[in-house]
Amino acid sequence: MTDETPTSYGPGDATGAASTATEDGLRQLSEYIEGARWFGGKGRGLRVSGVRRLGVIADEGPRVVVDLAEVTYDDGGVELYQVPLALYTDPEHRLDHAFVGWWEDPDAGWVHAYDAVHDREAMAAYLRAFAYPPDGRLEFHRLPGDELDPTAPSTPFTGEQSNSSVAFGEHALLKLFRRVTPGTNPDIEIHEQLTLAGSDNVAALLGWIQSEDLQLGMLQKFLRTASDGWELALTSVRNLFAEADLYAGEVGGDFAAEAQRLGEAVGHIHTLLAEHFPTAERTASDHAELAKAMTERLEAALDVVPELAEHAPALRDLFAAVGSIESGTIQRVHGDLHLGQTLRTSKGWKIVDFEGEPAKPLADRVLPDSPWRDVAGMLRSFDYAPRVAEMTAAATGDDGREQRAFRAAEWSARNQAAFLDAYAGRPLAADEQTLLAAYVADKAVYECVYEARNRPTWLSIPMAALQGGRPETPGQAEETLR
Repeated sequence: MTDETPTSYGPGDATGAASTATEDGLRQLSEYIEGARWFGGKGRGLRVSGVRRLGVIADEGPRVVVDLAEVTYDDGGVELYQVPLALYTDPEHRLDHAFVGWWEDPDAGWVHAYDAVHDREAMAAYLRAFAYPPDGRLEFHRLPGDELDPTAPSTPFTGEQSNSSVAFGEHALLKLFRRVTPGTNPDIEIHEQLTLAGSDNVAALLGWIQSEDLQLGMLQKFLRTASDGWELALTSVRNLFAEADLYAGEVGGDFAAEAQRLGEAVGHIHTLLAEHFPTAERTASDHAELAKAMTERLEAALDVVPELAEHAPALRDLFAAVGSIESGTIQRVHGDLHLGQTLRTSKGWKIVDFEGEPAKPLADRVLPDSPWRDVAGMLRSFDYAPRVAEMTAAATGDDGREQRAFRAAEWSARNQAAFLDAYAGRPLAADEQTLLAAYVADKAVYECVYEARNRPTWLSIPMAALQGGRPETPGQAEETLR
């Protein structure tokens, strides 16, 4: 690896550097980024206004570089995206699916550029850099412990939305952050602390990549045999639907024991986060501000989802009740917790992706919050899984719609209760019940807006959760079904 002076190409970059390449190179890069699955700004007019080279990982076979693209939107917004590239002099048709463009590189001349994530040779250079950290502007940090096999083959993951992940053999997984923000990435920060604390509920952090104040990626243990929590939940619901005369607790695929273990896992992680990160007390005025923010989100949602109007009075009352809470502890939390952020392994549940809500600014994602926000996210996810399975089954046109609706509600209530009982380990105090109910409702309001804009046929799922404006607690819902 070489340690070169930073270079840029295009009419400018994030630092205002002068042009060293053609507009055509930036046009090709803009087209690639706009069409990439991981790009978060779809639907907004944009251009890549400049590129800065963060470093070179390999000089040849291929030349592997890490570029930082400045994306400028027509509405004035600006974001930074990491683009790792494998540069070849001649076309590599095996990589046609990852072709980015053909341009004159400021360091290597005319090159064919490919997304390095899809090139085994390029990713091998990444792994070697972790195994033998070089001197250079790209820093490859390692935590003590596990040895790496620098010859392990790479396999890119498919289906990711905001990042790019690559497995190395059966031991390590590299996640490259595509949209990057200066500062400490919470996924790295939290994984480091939980790994050093010996947590069994996360995939151990092995190392990370950094360039000045940008954290670009993290290397962690690969949970090869892990099963996705969301898919396991859907399978359980389908098993229940297939049994005409059995209750959820009588079906072989009953999920309640897993929901209980998952509740315990989230509780353990919250305990460790409170021990290793600062905590604070939310005052009466803080709760008033929280209530105000929830109410404002509701009022904004009414413009998008007019159907919320019938629930609005009860929701306003619920949020107002939050404003009367005198105090409560806040701490670092996951921030975007749902079944899709969980993995079931032979050694128990693992929680992944501690970046928080991707749409929020980094400064907001690292703020302390109530752990009940995470709990609310899980409770909503336990409701979504059976409703999605119900809608999928209904789309086939077969009979039994009313029975499936009852079974979906039964599955939701049973697993919400199992999760919450295991998480809390005690009855909730009145203020905790109010706060949890408000977080659940706030989440459901957010879901209504999302579904109205993206999947209108799914709007009924969060709308049904509002039950007269205030969601039932797991215990209330389970009692109703008996």
